Amino acid sequence: MTSGFYLDPNSNSANWVRSNGGDGRAARIQSSIASKPGARWFGNWSGDIASAVSGFVTAADTADKLPVLVAYNIPGRDCGSHSGGGAGSPEAYRAWISAFVTGLGSRPAIVIIAPDALAQLDCLPNETERQTRLGLLRYATEQLRDRAPNTWAYMDGGNANWIAADTTAQRLESSGVRNIRGFVLNVSNFFTTAQSTTFGASVNSSLNSRYGYTRPFVVDTSRNGNGHNGEWCNPGGRKLGALSQVGGGAEMLLWVKVPGDSDGNCGIAPSIPAGQFSPDIATRLIDGI
Repeated sequence: MTSGFYLDPNSNSANWVRSNGGDGRAARIQSSIASKPGARWFGNWSGDIASAVSGFVTAADTADKLPVLVAYNIPGRDCGSHSGGGAGSPEAYRAWISAFVTGLGSRPAIVIIAPDALAQLDCLPNETERQTRLGLLRYATEQLRDRAPNTWAYMDGGNANWIAADTTAQRLESSGVRNIRGFVLNVSNFFTTAQSTTFGASVNSSLNSRYGYTRPFVVDTSRNGNGHNGEWCNPGGRKLGALSQVGGGAEMLLWVKVPGDSDGNCGIAPSIPAGQFSPDIATRLIDGI
């Protein structure tokens, strides 16, 4: 239904380049990052979510391109750490995700659901809250299945070195992955595509043996060019990975994390809040230093 991935003209990197044309780093950031298709993240900063989503997918549809959206508003997001926040209650999340799906309509899109929500189940204080989160994720998959016929949605499944593949498979089943296209790995992380595809195959093996089905998966390659060094929060020495594409070892490789956006006040950017663009982080990713 589309001819390639949508380039977000208002990504943080693109906005920085427009505002800092005189900066010596601008041309490199433009050519290596701001001109490459990637995802837009939606959360409690997005205002009227139905309108925000609709505007984004309408612009992509007009350009005959496929947009990638990240729905990042689960209550207790990031366990209250650098990217803490999310909807204030289960009811608020259900209203938010329903409006998000309304914004999609029947236009083609890729949606990444709730990065870290499944892998961080263990940080919730009790089983009641864990079951509440799983129920909210299932609700999201049902809304997308029933009301967004041309969306391919992928539930976040963590990364290759976080939660065991069999446990990940059980959590994906509990969160409703059978209702949607598949799952996504390595969001905002650094594990190589080979490591991620090996892990994805193991998750699918468990899904098949336990439940009798498998699902396609996609991999975030935005920052995995040099692999993982044991750190997750603005580590140095990382590098841009393969551009968004169909295939490449998974169903798709996607730039889900916006390269240059900070993970939080940590690592090589101790004074840059999560989600804020840093030209220093960006150029380090370009150069792999």
